[in-house]
Amino acid sequence: MLGIGSAFLCVGRSFYPRRHIAKNSKHYQWLLVNRFCPTYSDFGKQYIFLKELSWTRRAAEEAEAVAAIACSTHGRAYVDGVLENGKPVCECNSCFAGPDCSKPIPDCVVDANSGDPLFLEPYWMRHAAGSTIVVSGWHRMGYTFTNRPMFSRELQSHIRTLHSLVGNIGTEGKFMVFGTGSTQLLNAAVHALSPDNSSNPAKVVASIPFDPVYQQQTDFFKSKNFEFQGDASMWKNKRNGDGNFIEFVNSPSNPDGQLKKAVLQGPQVKTIHDHGFYWPHYTPIPAPADEDVMIFSLSKLTGHAGSRFGWALIKDEAVYKKMSTYVKMNTLGISKDTQLRALQLLKVALEGNGRQLFDFGYITMKQRWERLSHALSTSKRFSIQEIEPHYCSYYKTFKDPSPAYAWLKCEREEDKECYTILKDAGIIGVDGTSFGAGSGFVRLSLINTQDDFNMLLYKIKKLVAKEDDKHARNTM
Repeated sequence: MLGIGSAFLCVGRSFYPRRHIAKNSKHYQWLLVNRFCPTYSDFGKQYIFLKELSWTRRAAEEAEAVAAIACSTHGRAYVDGVLENGKPVCECNSCFAGPDCSKPIPDCVVDANSGDPLFLEPYWMRHAAGSTIVVSGWHRMGYTFTNRPMFSRELQSHIRTLHSLVGNIGTEGKFMVFGTGSTQLLNAAVHALSPDNSSNPAKVVASIPFDPVYQQQTDFFKSKNFEFQGDASMWKNKRNGDGNFIEFVNSPSNPDGQLKKAVLQGPQVKTIHDHGFYWPHYTPIPAPADEDVMIFSLSKLTGHAGSRFGWALIKDEAVYKKMSTYVKMNTLGISKDTQLRALQLLKVALEGNGRQLFDFGYITMKQRWERLSHALSTSKRFSIQEIEPHYCSYYKTFKDPSPAYAWLKCEREEDKECYTILKDAGIIGVDGTSFGAGSGFVRLSLINTQDDFNMLLYKIKKLVAKEDDKHARNTM
């Protein structure tokens, strides 16, 4: 019987060579059980037998050494970072500086503009062993996978499993396309749904407030087959004989977190449902979505915006083929390294039926929303959107709001330029005009680092306090 006297011992997710157990060599923790070794059972304990590390040792030791660089919790060092004396330096969060990011920057302007979902960074640091991959220099050097597909079948399978587990969409009978983030897929869908007859281009619309990328991309590519035509509601009662429409439906909406439905209906209307935030850490899931074209991204699900990976679920095979052709002609597929990383991240996300990831994300966002709401509760000058609790089929209970963004409104008539009001107070958001709304609105990001959120909350409290002080003076 093989047992504890053998060369290597596995305990949970940590791996130790038998002769080095006392030394607790950290780089052995980076191994993945299912990729490197068989398993055996002895009285309910699991032991792993494998060869000692060779070519992966250097990469593992380098990764752990960089991760161990002290940046005082206000920054990170990265393997690909700028070197100083041969070592990567700390890259500090906003409003912090110094060699170890420990020095607060006085009167710092807070970044509430960014859409980087760095609030999930602590989760992945806690799951370092499971989410880490070691990529050989010869890993999938060709353009395609074996038997010529452009996309990883195993990754597709994991995506379908996750959707089924969460219950946010039904994937059965739908085709899947990968993209370089959801951004590429949004325009791929517009291209696929547009008529070939350039004499009558499709009108691309979205309900206000809408994600700025819808207009920016449509205008940038300047196709003769489609053109951006603004607010969907403007066409609701006057589209007879006006040709074809493509409506973006962003649900939950960026910027206000509301669950939306299509405004336009009828045979002349095609819809693209952008469900990037349709996950339990941002919104209750009332029921599985079942639309013609549905688009998701890794950045919103796991926080890995820099990996640039998205996917679309499509009912119609002709639309699927057109979108696939668009991606192939545009970027010749999706990075194999990105697909490998996405696969490993989804394996971790699926652990515990997804509860570890979604519980962490939901609790973090819910607490941020509650703290911001409380800070603004006494203000007569500023308000944020109202979101009611809803039943979530994933959690099987009612859940409180946990949106990714605050849609702040300046209530005073004289505060016509809300972006400028906040900028003067040291807060950089996104002007409401970027979303097709008025200048009396500003989007504030709640998904950045904890440092960024803490600074945002501090600045908001200062604004409200000034408002209260002014009111007190006026009533004396």
